[in-house]
Amino acid sequence: MKPDWLAPAGLHTAAARPPVLGELPSFGGATGWLNSPPLTPAGLRGNVVLAGVWTYTCINWLRQLPYLRAWSEKYAGRGLVMVGVHTPEFAFERDPDNVRRAVQEMRIGYPVAIDNDYAVWRALDNHYWPALYFADAQGRIRHHHFGEGQYQQSEMVIQQLLADAGSDAIGHDLVSVDARGVEAPADWAALRSAENYTGAERTENFASPGGAVAGKPHAYPAPAELRLNHWALSGEWTMDEQASTLNEAHGQIAYRFYARDLHLVMGPAVRGVSVRFRVLIDGQPPGAAHGADVDGQGNGKVAEQRLHQLIRQHSPVTDHTFEITFTDPGVQVYAFTFG
Repeated sequence: MKPDWLAPAGLHTAAARPPVLGELPSFGGATGWLNSPPLTPAGLRGNVVLAGVWTYTCINWLRQLPYLRAWSEKYAGRGLVMVGVHTPEFAFERDPDNVRRAVQEMRIGYPVAIDNDYAVWRALDNHYWPALYFADAQGRIRHHHFGEGQYQQSEMVIQQLLADAGSDAIGHDLVSVDARGVEAPADWAALRSAENYTGAERTENFASPGGAVAGKPHAYPAPAELRLNHWALSGEWTMDEQASTLNEAHGQIAYRFYARDLHLVMGPAVRGVSVRFRVLIDGQPPGAAHGADVDGQGNGKVAEQRLHQLIRQHSPVTDHTFEITFTDPGVQVYAFTFG
């Protein structure tokens, strides 16, 4: 989920005639579909197609989602077919039930191709979550965008391709969204912490004394202090390639961060089990800085494999030490993201 940008792009003017960048590939490699029967190139011909590659725990895609919903609502009856290509990053995102739940909870009404084998991803030669591919009524890709931002330009491209396809009364007005919760835009000016994974394969700045012990249970001691953007485990955890799993109750994770928002992708190791936790900032309950998934005392529980918003600071944003203690064992923690 590493983005390829540092700050949101400004307003750009769409080209009068976007260049042809290739053919929109078939979705035939999809392993399943939601909200639609399988879509084919022949069935899509004559429609403008916006194919968006996503995975449901990606914070960058979650902040793009309000625009995708708005474009679908505005243009679906005017010749636009939106297709969400769900290509998983983590193992639990391959579970169709998890994806189906996310689609329902996130109010996604457009067709979703489940791309568990990365067939559509490879056919697009894609490298990013999220990614948007804009195809004209002849099935030719005319524009693409990787990451967040440039929503005005993207909508202008949609309008141009629809006009070229003969749609009437498209107009030039652009959608306005009221994004809240995890979908709210990042506070880029105050964002000094980058996404970081908690699995052994891709983690950075791990600060528990003795370092990471991959693939087997290990009792981690807490460090005396944390530098900015460093993190640590304490208690008995197993750090596998993608995730760290808590083996005994009262395990803890600490992270020194500088951002308005702190999110944690996590879930129970066993479906149907809930894991209780408590969050502190600099040793105190978060109070008004609590995120959507905790209360002011920092209390919450993990019952689903998804992104959890744990901290949302108010101005001025500064650096803090975040701590989360799990009352129960059996949580799997995958990644920290910030906003």
